[in-house]
Amino acid sequence: MSTLTAPARPARQDAQLIGLVGLAHLISHFSQLLLAPLFPWLKEAFNVSYAELGLLMTIFFVVSCVVQASSGFVVDRFGPRPVLFGGLSLLGAAAFGFAASPSYAALALCSVVAGIGNGVFHPVDYTLLNRKVQPSRLGHAFSVHGITGSLGWALAPAMLVPLAIAYSWRVALVAAGVLAFAVLAVLVLNRSHLALDAMVTSKADAPPTAAAPTEGSLAFLKIPAVWMCFAFFFFYAMALSGVQTFAPGAARMLHDVPVDLAAMCLTIYMVCSAAGMVAGGFLAADPARCERVIGAGFGTAALVALLIGFATVPALLVPVLFGVMGFGAGIAGPSRDLIVKRASPPNATGRVYGVVYSGLDIGQAIAPLIFGTLMDHRQPKLVWLGIAVVQGVLIVNAFNVRKVRRTTLTPATA
Repeated sequence: MSTLTAPARPARQDAQLIGLVGLAHLISHFSQLLLAPLFPWLKEAFNVSYAELGLLMTIFFVVSCVVQASSGFVVDRFGPRPVLFGGLSLLGAAAFGFAASPSYAALALCSVVAGIGNGVFHPVDYTLLNRKVQPSRLGHAFSVHGITGSLGWALAPAMLVPLAIAYSWRVALVAAGVLAFAVLAVLVLNRSHLALDAMVTSKADAPPTAAAPTEGSLAFLKIPAVWMCFAFFFFYAMALSGVQTFAPGAARMLHDVPVDLAAMCLTIYMVCSAAGMVAGGFLAADPARCERVIGAGFGTAALVALLIGFATVPALLVPVLFGVMGFGAGIAGPSRDLIVKRASPPNATGRVYGVVYSGLDIGQAIAPLIFGTLMDHRQPKLVWLGIAVVQGVLIVNAFNVRKVRRTTLTPATA
């Protein structure tokens, strides 16, 4: 089965589309960290444990997982644009809800709303990119997509923590809601760029003919490489969630890192991850080396995690090591997305990305409970060991995806 290609498009149009999709993706990732940077304030305000705070993240990502797996079908049926607008609206509303929450239960309810909003982005984004961007520019499109996601993660602590210190955590969350609705306004004003081209839509969604009988909307679930990609994203999310939620705190316990310096670690990680994705976009231009790029990137990240967890490291060096780890993980990002593209039938883009990327949500739902419990038991070394082990699993999994794809006649090879 060959992958459909979009008609020739000027580079300017592709750049506009990639920029708009990237902006939406930034808000998705920004919203995933609405609460984590504010854990010290929330812990005191609501008198809860780290495990209970981790449960809020679990609620968010469990809901996001369910929505992500199902929203891919909605995107394939109704198009990505209305689904995208709905997701952004819910994220903005959830941020305002967090700001007004009078209790832990209210925070949990808003986590459900935020999870629903977050669940639509990967099916929407990758449907737009795969169906509209010129194939020769896809590596760079995935790179920009990953960069904006990392910048969203970096922006969350950089924006929310200073506002919480200067004013309050509630003011910080109100500002987050304003940002989400501002981006929604930008996308609405540029909505023509977010519509699928008629010719592309008709090709992908044309009714079956006698020469091309339908296999059913769930036929893609029979492709083993799809499930290998799902597993890859599950373990990727476990590692990422460990870094985002409790790694700065674990590093502070181990190396006496000052609070303000520890708060910078996640932003440094994400900024360097974005820089790594720039390089990764060029490396992904040759799909044959995707697995090697992933191995090198996550291998470096795993070694750094072990160094932070088990070596004697000066406090001032810890943010630098976060940056090295982020750069290594970032290099692997575009290659990771191309692996999924090569496992996707052309008429099921939204569905495949919805199911595969739901592995992200499941991993991010489970990891905060595990790492939060380790932190409550004052086991920061085990937090870093867990991050390193999962990154090692990613390397093995990436090569297994290629092996499975080769042994199944590659029904969706790009």
